[in-house]
Order: sequence, then C-alpha cells, then structure tokens
Amino acid sequence: MRGLLYINGKWEEPSRGAYFPTYNPATGEQVGEAADGSREDVQRAVEAASQAFPVWSHMTALERADLMMDCYHRINEEFEQLAEILTVEQGKPLQEARNELVYANSFFRWFAEEARRIYGDTVPANSQDKRLLVIRQPVGVVGAISTWNFPQAMVTRKIAPALAAGCTIVVKPAKHTPLNAVALFNIFEKVGFPPGVLNLITTSTSSEVGDEFLTNPAIRKITFTGSTEVGKYLIKRSADQVKKVSMELGGHAPFIVFADADLEDAVNGVIGSKFRNAGQTCICANRVYVERSVKETFEALLVEKVNQLKLGDGLDPGTSIGPLIDEGAVEKSKEHVADAVSKGAKVLTGGKRAERKGQFFEPTILSDVNENMLICQEETFGPVAPLMVFDSEEEVIARANNVPYGLASYFYTKDLSRAFRVSEKLQYGIVGLNDPFPSVAQAPFGGVKESGIGREGGKEGIADFLETKYISMKIYSE
Repeated sequence: MRGLLYINGKWEEPSRGAYFPTYNPATGEQVGEAADGSREDVQRAVEAASQAFPVWSHMTALERADLMMDCYHRINEEFEQLAEILTVEQGKPLQEARNELVYANSFFRWFAEEARRIYGDTVPANSQDKRLLVIRQPVGVVGAISTWNFPQAMVTRKIAPALAAGCTIVVKPAKHTPLNAVALFNIFEKVGFPPGVLNLITTSTSSEVGDEFLTNPAIRKITFTGSTEVGKYLIKRSADQVKKVSMELGGHAPFIVFADADLEDAVNGVIGSKFRNAGQTCICANRVYVERSVKETFEALLVEKVNQLKLGDGLDPGTSIGPLIDEGAVEKSKEHVADAVSKGAKVLTGGKRAERKGQFFEPTILSDVNENMLICQEETFGPVAPLMVFDSEEEVIARANNVPYGLASYFYTKDLSRAFRVSEKLQYGIVGLNDPFPSVAQAPFGGVKESGIGREGGKEGIADFLETKYISMKIYSE
C-alpha cells in the first residue's frame, strides 16, 4: 500500500518525491510506504485550507452535519478493512482495533449532532436603545498533530469537532501509522467534502510540519496529542502568534483498590486498563495501589488472570496482547523493570522481552514497588503493572496526586460516601469509579496540571474550536 498526500481535494505526490516505509511491529515486515511530506507541502495544504474556510464556515450547520453523518455510515461500510489496516500497522489485536474504530467513528456521529447546537446568547442591555448579542464562530484553519497508539480515534477526535464548528484542517498523523490516516481520507474523498476542507500531510520529519504550523499565521489553532515535553514546546512557540491550543499530553494514572471493592472486578479492571494495547495508552493504569489487608488475595488473583493472556500477532485468533510499537518501547519496559528490581521490587510474572519475533514484551506484574522507582515517575507505555500497598484513604489520595500529571485516575470501592470523597479529591481530569474504560464521545476527555489544556469530546470538545464574539447594537426609535 502506498499513501499519497491529500491536498485541496486531490491525492498528490510529495514535492520532494520521497517516501518512507511503515512496518508491522508483530512481524517486522513492511506494510507499505507513505509520502514524505515537506514544509512546502504543508504550506500548500494550509493555503488550500485557508481558501476553503470561507466556503465551509458559511455552510449551514445542517449541511456540515449531513456530510459528517455520511462519513459515519461509510466508515461502518468499510469497517473490517479499516480495522485490519489498524492491526497490521499498529499491532493491537483485531478485536481491540474494532473497538477503537467504533470509538473513533462515534465522534462523527456525536459532533454531527453537536454542529446544530452551537448556540449564542442575548444579554440584557443597560439602556433601552441597545441590544447585546453573543455569537460563536469557528476559529479558522486548524493544524492537527496526532499519535500512533490510537491512530484512528486520535485523528477523528480532532477532525470531527473541527468540521462541526466550521473549521478547515490540516492533519499530520504519526509516522508509525500513516496508512491508517490515508485509509480514513479515502473515505473523506468519497463523501465529497469541498476541496481544501480536509488535508493530509504524512511525513517522517515531524519538526518541519510542526514548525510550519507554529509560524504560519493562517493556522489559528493547534490541536496535539503526544508527550508532555513536545506539548510544552508547542505551547511556548504558539505564544508568538497567540494561537489557540488544545493539548492532550502524558499521564501517570493511579489505580486504587480499596478493601471493600469487588476484588475480581478490580482485577479485571486493572487488566483491561493496564494491558489493553499492550499498555500503550495515555490513560492506562501506571501505579496500582492496593489496600494492605487485601494485598495477597488481590496479587494472587491478578497473577492468575494475567498468566492467561496470550501474546501474539494481532490478526491471530485468541491474541489478547499484541506487540509494542518499536524497539525503543521494548527497551523502556526493560529499563523500568530492571530499575524497579534493583531497588527491591519483585517480579510476580513476566518481566522480560518475549522470546519470539517482533517487538513483544511479556505482561508483567511487579510487587513491593515504591515511588522512588523509575516506573512511578515516568510513563512506561508498556505492559508492566507496578503494585504498591496503602493503609488509609488520606494516604493513598496524597500519593496518587503526588505527580505532575493529571489525566486519568481510577478507584474501586462499594462505599458511596467514599466514592464521592475520593472522586472530588483526585487531581485528574478523568475519574473511573469501578470503571476502567471511561472514554466516550459524549463526555469531555482531557487532563489537568501537565497533562494538557482543553477537552476533546462532549459539548466541551466543540467549544475549543470556536471563538466568542460580542455584538453591541444601538437601535433607533420610530
């Protein structure tokens, strides 16, 4: 499969004629190649989006919504093909790919509906001859930078609200998974959006695209999913032109299990959160805190269930954990395990690279972990679950909050009062209460502290693509 650039409604060769390969992390085999876009290509895409903005933003909300619903239906028609591309290029098991695609497509349906709910306000005036109005208008051309761990969902979660608001967009997907975006843009072409509304730049040199987004005055908003380090850089540079930004950055989610929890449900929750996508999710459990009185029971049950997980190629039936994205990801998991063991942690299961072809790391459980270990200070982005014990609610909340991140958090309890207390005290943008899968299109997704700015999803998701305009009118008496 060869992917081209999509600029101004047409598939185009890259200006420098270069392409870069993309590989299946389960086998190491080349999947295809994608156009290696340059800064010149980005400039042309931004210009196309700028020319399309007056047309798209002046279409009625119903017209935009109808096109978005067409996207929704066409994605469903090509569902299995898209899911297979996702698994082959990213590595996750096919059923997980299907689940991601359902989630990704839900943003088109949700924001198609929200497009018709961009309301304004009338404000009481301070004199009889005035009328005060507030309206919301699209911010303009959007530059979107996405990541590889959810290559369909992270793209649609940016495109759908931008389109619904009336913005045009230039998308740069991750270099590990460009063909997922190409497949999605094939659907956009079939839908028949006006030329220039949607543009795709794949590239092996992200810095060129990012720098053009930051310096081109036609880009009025940057939306980014990725590391906190890169997010901080984009925030600093965007200040030169006071661009609007939405940042979904790193996390370090605590997963708290109180003694009164349903322990089997909590174990299933840890497995679902930590080992989904081989631990390569920004909201997965990074630190598992277990109340001391149930530690042994919880650990035994968790080890039993984790040992039943099956490593393998995502296309093989029965596979529950696929590969990591590249060799660097494997090395980071190895480093975190080695550091923890050197400081007193015990490996209950796993703990090493799997002895098979591909970028596989065994699903791992570490016991007797403490906050001085590297795994409690950095995102592992791998299938390693560190377990720690706690003795009181007050203690565990303080420990859970004692990181610079604040994206997602989880806790399990049957106590209603505790449910409210802990939910309100956890310093995170998302709280999963007895729920390891809190992400849905109709709810706001985003973090606090160094985990981001803004929200994706929910009614809040479209607000980040709108400007507020106040109109003061003097009216004349007869």
